[in-house]
Amino acid sequence: MHHDPIRTGTASVWAGEEQLSSEGAIVPPVFNSVTFGFEAMDDWFDVALGKKPGHIYSRNTNPTVRPLEEKIRVLDGAQAATSFSTGMAAISNTLFGLLQAGDRVVSIQDTYGGSNKVFNEFLPRMQVEVCLCDTGDVDAIEREVARGCTVLYLETPTNPTLKIVDIERLARAAHAVGAIVVVDNTFNTPINQRPLALGADLVVYSATKYLNGHSDAMGGLLVGRKDLVDRVFHYREITGATLHAQPASMILRGMKTLELRMQRHNENGMAVATYLAAHAKVNQVFYPGLPGHPNHAIAKKQMSGFGGMLSFSLHGGFEQVVVLLEHLRLAHKAASLGSVGTLVGPPRTTSHVELSAQERADAGIPESLVRYSAGIENAVDLIADLEQALARV
Repeated sequence: MHHDPIRTGTASVWAGEEQLSSEGAIVPPVFNSVTFGFEAMDDWFDVALGKKPGHIYSRNTNPTVRPLEEKIRVLDGAQAATSFSTGMAAISNTLFGLLQAGDRVVSIQDTYGGSNKVFNEFLPRMQVEVCLCDTGDVDAIEREVARGCTVLYLETPTNPTLKIVDIERLARAAHAVGAIVVVDNTFNTPINQRPLALGADLVVYSATKYLNGHSDAMGGLLVGRKDLVDRVFHYREITGATLHAQPASMILRGMKTLELRMQRHNENGMAVATYLAAHAKVNQVFYPGLPGHPNHAIAKKQMSGFGGMLSFSLHGGFEQVVVLLEHLRLAHKAASLGSVGTLVGPPRTTSHVELSAQERADAGIPESLVRYSAGIENAVDLIADLEQALARV
């Protein structure tokens, strides 16, 4: 019987969970077992060789984690998927699993602080050459890719200044020299952007953020070409950055409402950004949904929604940021993003705490910048909260 492909909202609920457990549970059970037994030695051997489906040891695979991997695989339209203990584990294991001494990575200057550390500190120790380009200079990125590139690593929108990178154009340039294209899609999720359809080979996620959506479980995911995912999986299963069953179950639960949540995040992000852009005490707003954003046209082309993440700078220095943050009532002053509750903070204590003030300045991140992750509250209340806090600035 032929079935049409299901839509994203349906896939968020059903993908990877079509089959009931042996006991008929409609929610995937949490398998805390570290190891799995076999009655017949031949079955054990066949599972170990990959001839039969099954699980042997939870550092490698687990029956609670598997539905989560299948769900993100379907949502992204990928050949394969695997998982990790955290988002940074997904990023670092992907890079370490694909690269070796003598290889060359091309990326952008505006990546998440942890990713930036991998590029500037850890990969050079492996004798991997790293070239970080001006994020806004697409021609320069293409030139560096043409000079030689093993992996092109992109993040879009960037954290925390929400710059947009043209995935399709740069993927063509990378494939022309045989490079692998990796895209961090954490801010967008497959609801707002599908990098594989734009030419990427691999997509990484911090599942801790929007995919989970409730700030109560950590994890990372990787989807894409099966041969590449298998390479990274082998690295992860040996080095051990394994996603455990309990957080996998919580992320699975969160993903059931992913499309609904992202619709509200998109609405709130746009409403808050529009309000701030007209406020006299706000110097600049960084949000790709605003027509004045320098990459708005590219964002419209490759994104189906502009997300709940934005940042803005205030007139004055960091002292004004402190006043604003301390008077916000409907925003947790905390690290992370993508939660149902609004989260706010300066990059110096959130996304780029690992970098020095000079390194942040070099990356175009002013100390007066505020990163704002709009939750799913009513936008009228969020704007009123910002209004009363800005009145104190």
